[in-house]
Amino acid sequence: MNRLGGWSNTGEGGEDPVRYQLEPNGDSKNSKIKQVASGRFGVTSLYLVNAKELQIKMAQGAKPGEGGQLPGHKVDREIARIRHSTPGVGLISPPPHHDIYSIEDLAQLIHDLKNANHHARISVKLVAEVGVGTVAAGVSKGKSDVVLISGHDGGTGASPQTSIMHAGLPWELGLAEAHQVLVMNDLRGRIVVQTDGMIRTAKDVAIATLLGAEEYGIATASLVVMGCIMMRKCHLNTCPVGIATQDPELRKKFTGQPEHVVNFFFMLAEDLREIMAKLGFRTINEMVGRVDRLDTRKAIAHWKAKGLDFSTILHRPEVPASVKTFRQEPQDHGIERSLDMTTLLDLCRPALDERKPVKLQLPIRNVNRTVGTILSSEVTRRFGAGGLPDGTIDITFTGSAGQSLMAFGVPGVTVRVEGDVNDYCGKGLSGGRVVVRPARDATFVAEDNVIAGNVVLYGATSGEVFIRGVCGERFCVRNSGAEAVAEGVGDHGCEYMTGGRAVILGSTGRNFAAGMSGGIAYVWDADGSFPTRVNREMVELEPLDAGDIQYVRGRIERHVELTDSTRGRALLDRWSVEKERFVKVMPTDYKRALAELRKLAEQDQNDAKKVPATKFG
Repeated sequence: MNRLGGWSNTGEGGEDPVRYQLEPNGDSKNSKIKQVASGRFGVTSLYLVNAKELQIKMAQGAKPGEGGQLPGHKVDREIARIRHSTPGVGLISPPPHHDIYSIEDLAQLIHDLKNANHHARISVKLVAEVGVGTVAAGVSKGKSDVVLISGHDGGTGASPQTSIMHAGLPWELGLAEAHQVLVMNDLRGRIVVQTDGMIRTAKDVAIATLLGAEEYGIATASLVVMGCIMMRKCHLNTCPVGIATQDPELRKKFTGQPEHVVNFFFMLAEDLREIMAKLGFRTINEMVGRVDRLDTRKAIAHWKAKGLDFSTILHRPEVPASVKTFRQEPQDHGIERSLDMTTLLDLCRPALDERKPVKLQLPIRNVNRTVGTILSSEVTRRFGAGGLPDGTIDITFTGSAGQSLMAFGVPGVTVRVEGDVNDYCGKGLSGGRVVVRPARDATFVAEDNVIAGNVVLYGATSGEVFIRGVCGERFCVRNSGAEAVAEGVGDHGCEYMTGGRAVILGSTGRNFAAGMSGGIAYVWDADGSFPTRVNREMVELEPLDAGDIQYVRGRIERHVELTDSTRGRALLDRWSVEKERFVKVMPTDYKRALAELRKLAEQDQNDAKKVPATKFG
């Protein structure tokens, strides 16, 4: 696709950073569209800054409303490395994004991603359903640059057959509604409309354009060109032509070549030009939304369509000539007015230019959203995934931090808040450090009060968070590598977690560890009631062993050092007694996989010892 000037999509599984480097012949394997789905697998700062478009996948056309699942037998070492998980352990994508429960939440994620890479377009993928036009209008008002309307015929071959056959609608229905609603509300001029879902021919592309799209996703046809025979076995790891499999023997059967895809798209474009010439159009833009050029008489005259009313799909809104019917102006994301752009980048210039340490003290208000993210993206752009040495940039804020503080924060950037933080703190944390404590003149008891909002550390891949006080719901949901300490959490703590470690020095809400397939949580159970609040479907509760005790004590000591925690100091003072009150939450599959990995490592060491030494003279 890069040879063509087209844009390929990573899907929700992340992307190997090796692909960001050019091939010897100048080819690039980097997918320009990076998808951000509910699982947030592999979504790091490095992943985001290497994109031309960041796509929020709200749902999939072939299975709207459902999450996804990658069986453990398909999670090999490479997949686990890219997704920051454990080989052999199944991965679950939740049905919803846990930071999106309203159109305002979606607007916040759009803003977060624009901060994570302010050079990229932001796209939102929706499913063709009744009412999708209203949602598309909300997406446009939420400042998305692109909206994708996905039809039910496309999607992965791993979707359940019931979903493929009975869920979703054709892209034509959703696209027509979305375009009409956007035009009628004078929102169409600032957003690109894409569509996909089994678009295969130039005729499909032409119809999509006349119904209101100016960009198109063509995936199934591309796979067929590469050799896919649509066996619908993508989830079984037994793809007979070597495309949707991690089996090395089956992958040898793959015969696809880049030239096959290039030739297909060249011929598709040539065919589309002929159709456009017949209709009298020179450009795609002048063709968008021209439903009056669709000849439907033959279709409606067919006996299967007798009695159907297509007037809604073929409706062309009557609007003033000033209302734009295709994208002509950019969205105003307000990035230039952010705290990072107006203050932090300038003050941190010595660190960015010369790697010199920078220490700042600044006020912060809850209108300052996604603070530290543009700064982090600049660090990644200059220094890669490794970022800067620890402590190079150290910023202390006083006040109330807005949503998504240090989203996708990176190594070398430490942000401290003396006050409180709103929702999504540390979202997608990629190696940075966040420390939250009450204001130094606060009179309330920190461990009894909420100091951080909901969904702290959602999708974090590495880094540290220390919170002196209680956090809201869904703490560490989908955490896959960060280490966290908090003094109490709300409902659904550590949900869908796949890695990292969480130390909870206080009570938890209900449904703790639901869907947790990896990582470890240590909970201080002062009154013995914690087991009643745990979802035991995928985890076991265990006492701490010697290694666990050492780790937990070390984390508490660090927590006290950074936050001056009263509870942490009290636990350390009575450590001989309090260490017995900690409960270890261990996912069963994760425990099995770690044991298997240890056994394999021991075998490799034994095999290495058996190899005789060779002398070269």
